[in-house]
Amino acid sequence: MRHETILILDYGSQYTQLIARRFRELGVFTRIERGDLPGNEIRAASPVAIVLSGGPASIDDPGSLIPDGAVWKSGVPVLGICYGMQAMAAALGGKVRHSELREYGLAELERVGETGIFEGTPSRQPVWMSHGDSVETPPPGFRVVAKTANTPVAAMVDEGRRLIGLQFHPEVRHTPHGAEMLESFVALTGARRDWNTGAIREELVTALAAQAPEGRVICGVSGGVDSTVTAVLLREAIGDRVVPIFVDTGLLRQDEARQVAARFAGYGLDLDLVDASERFMTALKGVHDPERKRKIIGGLFVEVFEEEARRFSDARFLAQGTLYPDVIESSGVRGTAAVIKTHHNVGGLPERLGLELIEPLRNLFKDEVRRLGEELGLPRELVWRHPFPGPGLAVRILGEVSRERVATLQEADRIVIEEIRAAKLYHDIAQALCVLLPVRSVGVMGDRRTYEEVLAIRAVTTDDFMTADWYRFPPEVLDRIARRVVNEVAGINRVVYDVTSKPPGTIEWE
Repeated sequence: MRHETILILDYGSQYTQLIARRFRELGVFTRIERGDLPGNEIRAASPVAIVLSGGPASIDDPGSLIPDGAVWKSGVPVLGICYGMQAMAAALGGKVRHSELREYGLAELERVGETGIFEGTPSRQPVWMSHGDSVETPPPGFRVVAKTANTPVAAMVDEGRRLIGLQFHPEVRHTPHGAEMLESFVALTGARRDWNTGAIREELVTALAAQAPEGRVICGVSGGVDSTVTAVLLREAIGDRVVPIFVDTGLLRQDEARQVAARFAGYGLDLDLVDASERFMTALKGVHDPERKRKIIGGLFVEVFEEEARRFSDARFLAQGTLYPDVIESSGVRGTAAVIKTHHNVGGLPERLGLELIEPLRNLFKDEVRRLGEELGLPRELVWRHPFPGPGLAVRILGEVSRERVATLQEADRIVIEEIRAAKLYHDIAQALCVLLPVRSVGVMGDRRTYEEVLAIRAVTTDDFMTADWYRFPPEVLDRIARRVVNEVAGINRVVYDVTSKPPGTIEWE
């Protein structure tokens, strides 16, 4: 089934993927393409609407991306956001100026007259701004429908051509009535809103059965939601011809390999579990540099996976849980020849093994995969599990990785997650983790002096993982965590809490 599509042209905004997700939440499929997508490709996409994203450039900067003229001739509604509004104004005869009165953060928007885009929203409302340049004079046929103290043209519309420009960002949560504005835009398109989880499941199962009509499909699984959803979809589509391979690196959460095997058995899938922990520990001996750790783990994982996959001589396909953000980053949408991340495409294994690649989730965002997991009947505990790094606990152990330090961190990690769940805070937090530091501190336990390692706890809230804020735990929860860790985990005598946001920090420490 071909879904009606809103085409999003990307000009480098950090919020472009968020725009795409917001429209999908309203039931319309979205595609992200480069901001200078040629006219013939725009026409071939047959979109029901076009959205021009924001971006960091000025419209007259050398090399800045400009929308193809086919955008204005498409006859479909067009929404320009921030830079997209400025591009719309410049292309259609308006004037854009470099303003000394820049706006970053919250601003108060005042509506001027009535127009559909603001239907159901207050005449004065907060919006999220992030711009230096502004539209000084709207193009012929447009009228100004909103302003702020520093931006006289904060929104403009041409009702006849169904063209709308918004200088602010309706897609972010900081614009409280942004969802209503995007809803009004979707209503203007007349889209039938056929993008929903039930339809996605049915289409993917049908497509997988057609793509792999015979032969085995090898599926690399990690125990996380993406690979699990991929494997369960394949089970539904082709039955026992799917072979899920799970490589136990020895760097997983406590008892995770056994839990994953039991879970897959419950799905009717016989997990091929490879215990390669000794090989990984040997390879990591004496290694302290985080980038070297990642490369060693990635290279050895591919080596182990390839050895195991070759056991299945009748395999014809390799499946993996690539998501739409990975596709975007790897396709040069932002104008760069980006290389696919090292943890995707399993190190080029499809070519090395002579297998055809299957990526059923390549058009989905993470939140859509989670909802699909619920549709497939996967447990909520798995579907909404916090992200876990591909290299595992190796990048949460600062300094050298050893079996002893892994066991110490596994036990501390278990306690931290247990207490967060017991306090019913797990789903308020986007990601919680703990880090074993290569630092020893003096402590007193009973009447004995100790000199042991330090555990750092980190928990963040975020919508998109591009920016994140540290989570404000109730003090009594942190107190329980610290007491349990120090009392129950041998080798740790001090617990600290990380209160760094992203930026400037990253979520993981390595």
